[in-house]
Amino acid sequence: MKIQEIVSHQKTFFKTQQTKNIKFRKMYLEKLRDIIIKNENLLCEAIYRDFGKSKFDTFTTEISFVLNDINYYLKNLNALTKPKKVTTNLANQIGSSSIHPEPLGCVLVIGAWNYPYQLSLSPMIAALAAGNCCILKPSEIAENTMKIMAKLINENFPPEYLYVYEGGIDETTELLRFKFDKIFFTGSTKVGKIVYRAAAENLTPVVLELGGKSPAIVSKDADLETAAKRIVWGKFLNAGQTCVAPDYLLVDESVHEQFLEMLRKYINEFKYTPDSEQYTKIINRKNFNRLVKLINREKIYFGGNSDEENLYIEPTLLNNVNWEDDVMQEEIFGPILPVICFSHFNLVLNTLLELEKPLAAYLFTRNSEEKQAFTAKLSFGGGCINDVIMHLGNERMPFGGVGASGIGNYHGKFGFDAFSHQKSILEKANWGEPSIKYPPYSEKKLSWIRKLL
Repeated sequence: MKIQEIVSHQKTFFKTQQTKNIKFRKMYLEKLRDIIIKNENLLCEAIYRDFGKSKFDTFTTEISFVLNDINYYLKNLNALTKPKKVTTNLANQIGSSSIHPEPLGCVLVIGAWNYPYQLSLSPMIAALAAGNCCILKPSEIAENTMKIMAKLINENFPPEYLYVYEGGIDETTELLRFKFDKIFFTGSTKVGKIVYRAAAENLTPVVLELGGKSPAIVSKDADLETAAKRIVWGKFLNAGQTCVAPDYLLVDESVHEQFLEMLRKYINEFKYTPDSEQYTKIINRKNFNRLVKLINREKIYFGGNSDEENLYIEPTLLNNVNWEDDVMQEEIFGPILPVICFSHFNLVLNTLLELEKPLAAYLFTRNSEEKQAFTAKLSFGGGCINDVIMHLGNERMPFGGVGASGIGNYHGKFGFDAFSHQKSILEKANWGEPSIKYPPYSEKKLSWIRKLL
């Protein structure tokens, strides 16, 4: 079946109103959950072929997120879809006011390669929970995971409701020519601009989950041991191929040398070796070559070794880095961690204020004034104080960027809202209405209107 036929069939199917039925949504969410659980080994095998990713990391960073999303919507769908009564103002008395969440229609989800299950299936699940039909376009860069998602979904779901479309740039370009009711994209800022331009042609609303250079600040008042352990884990998880990984460190000069040694200690302790299941390979040769070029051999504090045949890059610390270095000009998206010293906390915040707003930001400190200044002054998608990445794990908080790092957000209720329209309904009584809004007008009526409005 050609993609234009599937898009057309989804638009037609949505008009039957079946997807608005809560039982219908839950039935297919439960079906998806059962398919994922039943085929977990196949999912793990596919992602291992793409990344060399262990079952442990696949479950903790991919499958558990997807299953938790399904369970969240199964538990909360009745409450999320229920109309919300709101106060009716004096001018609209006698009446009642309510907000009705309704699905948008046929939506397109374009997933990313770095967490191919989580970043494809989680927004897709939110779209289905909100009552939409959906076409999912996973990233072709993680080819094996794309194929297993297409197989499991296309063999078990009607294409007029849910369909996975395989392919690369040409297929994505073809999809973007159609008019969808929403487009959800996760990926680079460069491609995000292309998606945004295509969506604008059809006035299609978008959610863009992009990236940026996410800083981690280590204050002299930080618990250095805890900070080093958590930063090493978060930075080198998935070999640094994580959109919210700490992109670079800003470390107070008074603890700089001590902290570098702690980072080295934990990298060694966590055993990020080529044959380790704690570590993954770089996704492809193109990204491998890009990353190797970013390693300034003169500034290596630790690591720097690489193996092109196995797409392995050793966790690498770069010291004495400055803002003009090549590694500071783009999002790294790999296992390279530049370290920049600072002398005054408020000055480093002022420096960050001049940069593009990142997807994430992190602060390690026990100083309450620094915590307050970090939270109040800096704009970023989301982040942590005294941890990294873990804010993603709370479905009660929205996840998304701001400015150059993205538009819109999702997770939990926010994902449901991202794929819903909030429809306002005012119901008026047929009696008790004063005549002051109707002509003919008078000064007396104007006087009363001033008081009412």
